[in-house]
Amino acid sequence: MKVVAFNGSPRPDGNTSILIGHVFSELRKEGIETELVQLGGLALRGCSACLECAVHKDGRCTLPDDGMNGFIQKMLAADGILIGSPTYFTDVTAETKALIDRAGYVTRQNGNLLRRKVGAAVVAVRRAGAIHAFDTLNHFFLINEMFVPGSSYWNIGLGRARGDVERDTEGIETMHTLGRNMAWLLQRVVAGPEMESK
Repeated sequence: MKVVAFNGSPRPDGNTSILIGHVFSELRKEGIETELVQLGGLALRGCSACLECAVHKDGRCTLPDDGMNGFIQKMLAADGILIGSPTYFTDVTAETKALIDRAGYVTRQNGNLLRRKVGAAVVAVRRAGAIHAFDTLNHFFLINEMFVPGSSYWNIGLGRARGDVERDTEGIETMHTLGRNMAWLLQRVVAGPEMESK
């Protein structure tokens, strides 16, 4: 089993990455492979509504490739998808929004390719606006017919400067609970059909 995480923060080693790392630690305890993909800082375009992905039906975005098709392939190859973002003006970063808009459109126009994968959001925030960012990410998972595990609180960590989230003990515990719940769900979603066929 594998979980791929996309870090939408322009700081590759910032609070969003730290929070994702805490989720990863629980997944790895259960033998689940993890991969972190850095989005922040890339020149990712938003969706142009050209509808070519619906015409070609090849699982690809036809915009000049800025890495997005590789990210879509990573989503398709994974059993679980984590998307993390800091909170920018009460929402996700532009890079994160480009990912969910383009990957979402391509996969939905090609037969709902993310259906029944496991998805979870991770949000870093200084003070306010994180719930809106959290909702943005969960809307992506839900419209793609994915399974979303819960945690002991919303998947949010508080902090401004790098490492500040480590002092948010409730936020860190929320990430660990999320990791355990995601692992539990993955084990049932991925291994469940194999167990039923025996």
